[in-house]
Amino acid sequence: MTPTPCNDAHCGIHGQLLWRGRSFTGTIVESKAQKTATVEWTRKQYIPKFERYEKRRSHLKVHNPACINAIKGDLVRIGETRKISKTKAFVILEKIGQDVEYLQREEALDRVDLSKRKKTEAGEEPRP
Repeated sequence: MTPTPCNDAHCGIHGQLLWRGRSFTGTIVESKAQKTATVEWTRKQYIPKFERYEKRRSHLKVHNPACINAIKGDLVRIGETRKISKTKAFVILEKIGQDVEYLQREEALDRVDLSKRKKTEAGEEPRP
């Protein structure tokens, strides 16, 4: 259990909300909205024509209780519940840790974006 007290009725641990059905492990890619986060995870899809697998990503809006308070880059376990809102039917059950690979990718993308901005401000035209 988490040490932070929680008064959230939609919390999967302390609240009255029961979780059932599917559960996934993913990374928080956005947590700007109140009590809502976007979780992403990769999966492999088989392509029969080429007899190979391809990587695909799935995104879900999930309920982020105050006692867990997961932030961008956290690795979390989510579980299916009844509909909480129009787009939310999953709740974060536990925070597993930090997804280091995701944070490194985001940092690299930020560096590239920053260098492009500097070039445009200096008057150079960016390469396509």
